[in-house]
Amino acid sequence: MKWLVWFHVLVAIVGIGPTFFGNILLRKHQTITDLRHNILLQHKLDYFPKIGGTIAVITGILLVIFGEYGSILQFWLFAPLLLYLAIQVLVIGFISPRLYELQQWLLHPDNRASTQLPLKHVLGLNALSNLYMFVSFLGFLIFLLMVVKPT
Repeated sequence: MKWLVWFHVLVAIVGIGPTFFGNILLRKHQTITDLRHNILLQHKLDYFPKIGGTIAVITGILLVIFGEYGSILQFWLFAPLLLYLAIQVLVIGFISPRLYELQQWLLHPDNRASTQLPLKHVLGLNALSNLYMFVSFLGFLIFLLMVVKPT
């Protein structure tokens, strides 16, 4: 059982951890060249939460089923599941479409010489940055609930 706990912690860090880089990579007020580079990095990092986060949820459920943690309806067990679900809804429903739209514009051959984003995409980048800040906060709450649990 101890190996499952270690595996769960490792997968949670690897899975949810890269989400925190969205704040840095998609920050407001950066050059368009940096943004082009960073949006490609963010696209690659998006695989970690999708795969690692899902494995973390599965191993967490296995820990509850096979461990002696009690009911899954306890706040410190149920709240992280809800927070993870909220993160997935935000990433899949709100962040990914905006990120894709921004990426399409940035990487389009006609826009390679551009030095400024159009207002539409500046507003989209600001929204993305704010959403990533909120997602990072929710991820922090998940880790906090997993560390500060009743003994």
